[in-house]
Amino acid sequence: MKTFTPEADAQLRIALKRCTPATLAAARTFRQTGDPDCLPPLVCGLIERYLEPGLRPRLNPSDGQVRLAEDLGLDSLTRMEIGLLAEEVLELSLDAEDLRPLRTVGDVQALVAEAAGRLHGAVRAAAAAHPHYGDSGSVLSGSPLAG
Repeated sequence: MKTFTPEADAQLRIALKRCTPATLAAARTFRQTGDPDCLPPLVCGLIERYLEPGLRPRLNPSDGQVRLAEDLGLDSLTRMEIGLLAEEVLELSLDAEDLRPLRTVGDVQALVAEAAGRLHGAVRAAAAAHPHYGDSGSVLSGSPLAG
């Protein structure tokens, strides 16, 4: 795993300054451990940041069927902003084309989990192929899951 530095924590706190403490905790844990169980509550916390206060009770990490537009009032631009924030917080890449068809909270959770899984798989493959992977001179040492 990549060392989670005080600087990385400060950047995470800035990115999540309008999110709940639980969202920040899930992001920290994911960045430190890569634990995929952190992703559903983290994704819900990112979505919650953009919701009107009266709509927040509708959001539940275990209910993936909540619709982004119809139930939560999120437009396509807001969905893109959520994707950009997820990229920043999780240090992964989401394809803008993949964000357009997202309709439910579960869709967002699945997309983020898939991207995180690809990243995790790439880190493991690189580590196996290169015994010194994650050293400060490694091209891929910036990965959140690097050793």
